[in-house]
Formats: sequence, structure tokens, C-alpha cells
Amino acid sequence: MGAPAKVAAESLSSRVADLLQRVEYRRAASDEDRDAIFRLRYDAYLREGAIGPSFSRRLSDEYDDLDNAWVVGIHVDDRLVSSMRIHVATQDYPELVAAKIFPEYVLPEIAAGKVIVDPTRFVVDALAARAYPELPYITVRTGHMAAEHFGADIVLATVRSEHQAFYKRVFGHMAVCPPRPYLSLLKPLSLMMLDYPATRDHIARRYPFFMSGPEERAALFGAVPDFVRRVAPAVPRRGDAAALVG
Repeated sequence: MGAPAKVAAESLSSRVADLLQRVEYRRAASDEDRDAIFRLRYDAYLREGAIGPSFSRRLSDEYDDLDNAWVVGIHVDDRLVSSMRIHVATQDYPELVAAKIFPEYVLPEIAAGKVIVDPTRFVVDALAARAYPELPYITVRTGHMAAEHFGADIVLATVRSEHQAFYKRVFGHMAVCPPRPYLSLLKPLSLMMLDYPATRDHIARRYPFFMSGPEERAALFGAVPDFVRRVAPAVPRRGDAAALVG
């Protein structure tokens, strides 16, 4: 990394770390919390032209209700500002949107015993996005916390072509499939994959704000379910987050 890029990364890390002091990640458990996130999704997708208008002004699907799904709201000063949905797939629980849309890429990995984390439904409130330019990093941090908590082998990114550069630059995702129609969205999405154990330490050094402690992860995701623990051991670690970023 050159000197200007290093300075920029350090400045970003400092700003994100400051904002994180005001952030709370919450799993949407109540109907009220879920409804607020579904409204936020609708507004964000409609604003980007990814869906058409709906009388309900909500965006949800059957994948929100699966036992391997975590619908997460990100709050700044107790205000919902963004959201992401996390799915964790294994041989014992293979249900995954990406497995339906990109079966020839995803299903062999699941059959091989891999733990796959699939962060989707990444949405940000329009006003909050202008107030907090660091919010995209705060939001995608949810997927990184999930990868750490569940011992992921692979982290997916199903994104539009114009967003591939962000995931490749920040995390190291590699595009494996061109865009395809994706559920009810009007714009197709491509599939990217990340080898999490191979990239974890590099991401931690470059962007230390993505790391998290076990208490924060447990508060958000709870205990690791049996369908994950039976399939694969946790990702090999070379120390806790504090040791990596200190």
C-alpha cells in the first residue's frame, strides 16, 4: 500500500471507529423491528430502481423467516439507519437464496462441508447516508462479524456489477458468475466469493474496525446453532481481535 493510500485507510479507520461508538447492531426479533426494516428496504430499493412501487411499502420474502436467517438493524443514537440480512448455510441447513440463483457455484461448496455466510439486503437510509459517509462500512461489518462468529469458510456477495469493485477492494471477493435475475428485483445480481480464512488477517490489518469481540458477536447472533457446529470447526484463529489490531 502506497503512502497516500495508507493515510486514507488510517483516516477511514479513525472515522469509522468514532462512529462505532454510537452504533448498536440489533437482531430484529419483534414484529415492530422487522416492519421498520422492511419499510427501510422498500424505500432503498425503490429509490435505486431495483423494484417497482408496492401498496404495502414493505419488502420482505420467505427467506427472512428461515431458521438460518438473522435480520439485523444498525442503529445510530437509537435510530435505525441501515440493515443487512445474514444467512448461514451448511450441509444440515443448505437453504440459501444464492443456492437457488447460482446453484452450480454454491451447492458444491455446501456439499463439501463448507460453512457459507451470505449477507444480503444491504440497505441504508438516504438521510443517514448523507450524514454518515462511513455507514456502508458500518453496515457490511455485519457480514464480517457473522463470518467470524460462525467460522465461515466462504462469504458470498450477490451484488450489481457496479458494486463489485467495492467488495474486491475492501475484502478481496472474486467474481465467479455474471449477473442473473435475482428474486423479484428488476436489476440482475452477480455472485462473488471470498475465502474467509485466507483473507481474515489481511482485512483485520487493513481495516481494523471490521474486527469484533466475542461478546459483541454473541449479543447479536446468539449461540452457534447445531447445524453449524456439527459440520465444521471454527475458523483457525491466531489470537483474538485485540491481538490482531492492537
